[in-house]
Amino acid sequence: MSNYVIRTSAADNNIRGFFAVTTEMVEKARTIHEASPVATAALGRVITAASIMGLMMKGDKDKLTLQVMGGGPAGSVVAVSNSKGMVKGYISNPSVDVPLKEDGKLDVGGAVGIDGKISVMRDLGMKEPYIGQNDLFNGEIAQDLTHYYAYSEQQPSAVSLGVLIEKDSSVKAAGGFIVQLMPDADEEIVSRLEQNLVSMKNITALIEDGNMPEDIMNMVFDGLSPKVLQKDEVDFECDCSREKFEKALVTIGEEDFDKLINEDNGAELVCHFCNSKYNFTREDLEELKKNM
Repeated sequence: MSNYVIRTSAADNNIRGFFAVTTEMVEKARTIHEASPVATAALGRVITAASIMGLMMKGDKDKLTLQVMGGGPAGSVVAVSNSKGMVKGYISNPSVDVPLKEDGKLDVGGAVGIDGKISVMRDLGMKEPYIGQNDLFNGEIAQDLTHYYAYSEQQPSAVSLGVLIEKDSSVKAAGGFIVQLMPDADEEIVSRLEQNLVSMKNITALIEDGNMPEDIMNMVFDGLSPKVLQKDEVDFECDCSREKFEKALVTIGEEDFDKLINEDNGAELVCHFCNSKYNFTREDLEELKKNM
């Protein structure tokens, strides 16, 4: 089990935590999108977070969409997860390149921008999805999510996300965690948790050192009696299909559809999430038109 998330509790269920190592999942996304190092770091953080947040949902058909639109050169970063933590995602400008920060690290905030919003949409099978959003804090994703949870969902949370890139641009380490305090957590629990978080290395350094989700949980929850409740294998997985694109085509309106037939002699549709291409010949479109 190479990419997985553990669901945990600590301090007599006064804290819950989700800890993930997603190195292979992020490398898969990088390869599919031919992403630059900084684009990989941004997309990797977003798909890791979305995978964890998907696992927080209960229904088999529930879906979560995490979108970061900061107005920077990367464009929007989008990830969609199901309740099993399977995720797909894309970044509008996968070849984005910005100067490194002064400390030599990738400037994810500079690529994403801060003049925009982070939004979370949960489709729980109701008439309308639940949508929450918050202004971006610094475009680095983890702190933006911490602020989103605090202000949009009134849920005190600690979020850590990271992607470490090799010299050949492949992904060396990726993962993260989301830790949330329950309403009855007392000051002593909060203080111990804060102390543990401050004294830790950053998430990618821990994963690079060979630490697995269970090891990271033990560091974050040191002295707080942690328990592993469940272990979920996660991956980058797109659910696109020719049938879904056929359904999309028949919604574009008769005039535009006729243009595809008479002017373009067909259509090539590309999935944003996995770059799969679906070709429709003139004959395919004419057959679809009959069934519209």
